[in-house]
Amino acid sequence: MPTIEKRPFGRTGHMSTVTLFGAAALSQVTQAEADRVLELLLEYGVNHIDTAASYGDAELRIGPWMERHRDRFFLATKTGERSYEQAKAEIRRSLERLRVTQIDLIQLHNLVHPDEWEQALGPGGALEAAVEAREQGLVRFIGVTGHGLAAPAMHRRSLERFDFDSVLLPYNFVMMQNPQYAADFERLMALCQERNVAVQTIKTIARGPWGSKPRTRATWYEPLEEQVDIDRAVHWAMSRPGIFLNTVGDIHLLSKVLDAASRYPGHPPTDEEMRAMLEGLRMSSLFA
Repeated sequence: MPTIEKRPFGRTGHMSTVTLFGAAALSQVTQAEADRVLELLLEYGVNHIDTAASYGDAELRIGPWMERHRDRFFLATKTGERSYEQAKAEIRRSLERLRVTQIDLIQLHNLVHPDEWEQALGPGGALEAAVEAREQGLVRFIGVTGHGLAAPAMHRRSLERFDFDSVLLPYNFVMMQNPQYAADFERLMALCQERNVAVQTIKTIARGPWGSKPRTRATWYEPLEEQVDIDRAVHWAMSRPGIFLNTVGDIHLLSKVLDAASRYPGHPPTDEEMRAMLEGLRMSSLFA
């Protein structure tokens, strides 16, 4: 049986597989397709699911899994609402759609815009709903997620305001060639290690924006396709201690990512190999 390394998910006490299942991949699939994904997750021992209220039908597709396998997964979802009342309602809706009485991790979704940040973390904001849900036993932990170049700096700001249990943000070789992003990411990592905050990463196998190319995958970015390239990208990210990789937003690429993770050799590709892939495939950042 293939095995994927497990790491402590921050201070939660859970040993999560390094690859977390990114359930955005389930947003527009049938239940039969979703159930085949579940079999793949069980085959590879993936024990952590990351979804969101805004991921189409993903929560509805996961619900039947939870009825049968709740004890096998750390279950995380997200609310994109910014006010207390709306976030409270969305958290309860997620519980119903997921068919569970408790979510392990509720995350404030893509909290990077300063105005939204002030609202969500201020009086009457979404954070109050998350804290209340934790006090009521509906959720166990609270996290924050973000996209774009501002994510690491905004996450540091969020951690100064509230003691979040996890963060989520982009991380790949291309983005770390941006000096400002790399510096902000390193500062965030240092703070998270100091506080034992779990660090989740996304866009591991992003090749670049689709641009004028026809979209042949469910991902909003053009992904790497060849197994050898996915291996390099996944192994490069896995070599960073203490981080987790959300898989990919296309069920048809999931097996390649899990296969790569199960064959991690214990050391990263060299910078020369990564630069050669970057240049050969004309990889580019998703964010200007």
